[in-house]
Amino acid sequence: MTSRIPRDSRLRLVRPRPLAAAPQAMNQRPPRRPAPRPPEGTPARSELAGMARSGLADAARVARWADSALGPGRGSATADGKATLSDATADHAARELGLSAAKVRADWDTARLAGLVEVHGGTARPGWRLRAWNRDDSAVLRGWVALFDAWSLARPEPAEEPAVVAEVVSAMPQVLSFLQLSAGPVPVAQLLDLLEQRVTELRTERCEVPYGPRLEPGTPRARPDQDTTADTPLAPLLDWALAALASVGALTCGDGHATLTPLGSWAVWIKLEQICVAAQSPAGNIEQSAEGMLRGCAQLRPNAARAEYRAWLAARPVGSAVAELLGAARGEDALLRGLAFDALRVVGAPAEPDVRAVLDEPTLRPYALLWLAEHDGADPEDAHEVLTRREATWLWVDTAAAVADHGEAPLLVRHLESAVQATVPALLDEVRAVGHPRTVQVLVALAAAHPDPALAKAVRRAAFQVHTGGS
Repeated sequence: MTSRIPRDSRLRLVRPRPLAAAPQAMNQRPPRRPAPRPPEGTPARSELAGMARSGLADAARVARWADSALGPGRGSATADGKATLSDATADHAARELGLSAAKVRADWDTARLAGLVEVHGGTARPGWRLRAWNRDDSAVLRGWVALFDAWSLARPEPAEEPAVVAEVVSAMPQVLSFLQLSAGPVPVAQLLDLLEQRVTELRTERCEVPYGPRLEPGTPRARPDQDTTADTPLAPLLDWALAALASVGALTCGDGHATLTPLGSWAVWIKLEQICVAAQSPAGNIEQSAEGMLRGCAQLRPNAARAEYRAWLAARPVGSAVAELLGAARGEDALLRGLAFDALRVVGAPAEPDVRAVLDEPTLRPYALLWLAEHDGADPEDAHEVLTRREATWLWVDTAAAVADHGEAPLLVRHLESAVQATVPALLDEVRAVGHPRTVQVLVALAAAHPDPALAKAVRRAAFQVHTGGS
């Protein structure tokens, strides 16, 4: 019997489909929720955008100066490879803008936090928000909210115990929510009471159950080590937090009272609304870990999933959220790996250092390269061109593993068309060489799903060769 294995089975080359576009339940459409209305008395978006433009005018001025004076071939803004202003550049800007060098540096830092300047590796360049600053209110408001989210970076961190500073930063959303609901001046002493209560709750939630031999009743326990954080006064830290929030324009302080500005009140309301949206979702993803949230989003359409990502991120500090998403991406489930990087696309620029840091991890490298390419402005349809042939093949196997675990057989067959190789034999040769841990399972699933008996036989043979280590 002659072999019917095709010698040159051409694959139709198509653009790779985003992983989030291949959930099982494509026909599930979440119910539409009417657009929420901001609290009565909130200024119109155009008026809020005007306030944001006014507050960020100095930062925009320095960003525009850098755009014109430090373009390619005209100079460098950095001296340390971290896109911070060098002394010479700060002095140059100060002379041309009529400002002090310290003021230039402060405005530059504000521009970076607001996304008017974007840092890519060791260089900085104008952000898309700067280009749209005068014509797009949404870009302006997003820039201001980015600055608001980074309020803890607006003032030097206090010298107190770092763990206590982190607790205060984690507790401040509740303080801001109370200010927003109060809709007026609130005594700082009352805010201090609330902060102390919330920090106590955080410490209680962190309390671990002791493991080890069970003691008999009446046996005294060993005294735990003295917790130095418990004795740290929170009043100076609250003063630091309020000053930092005031510096970004979120609130005002005076006569022992704090009051949210219209921009600050609107931003807190936006954050609360995002949390409410997630809490009302069928899966209740706001309370989930990153892995649980991603699993809950796997059944949603891409737009609905992105809304869930935004709400989940709004309820957490950016740094810990990014770390948790990358931790989920390191797991064995390839679907969660792709969804985690989709969520990191929602995070945007703040996630860049952490994404760059995983480029040396083979499992995450292809995803990180695509993320960075899109972040640098590449069209998502063309971003895969940054991958080497081996990286593209590894990603093909990883995506196939996600489809095999969570999709349907026709989807796995269609995934065959997205391979970069022109023929099935070439694909199988490179898949065997790439060394993905799920290669055997993917090939077995593909052989079972493909309707062409000859092609299925070739795929099964390749799976057997990988399994036995043969050639």
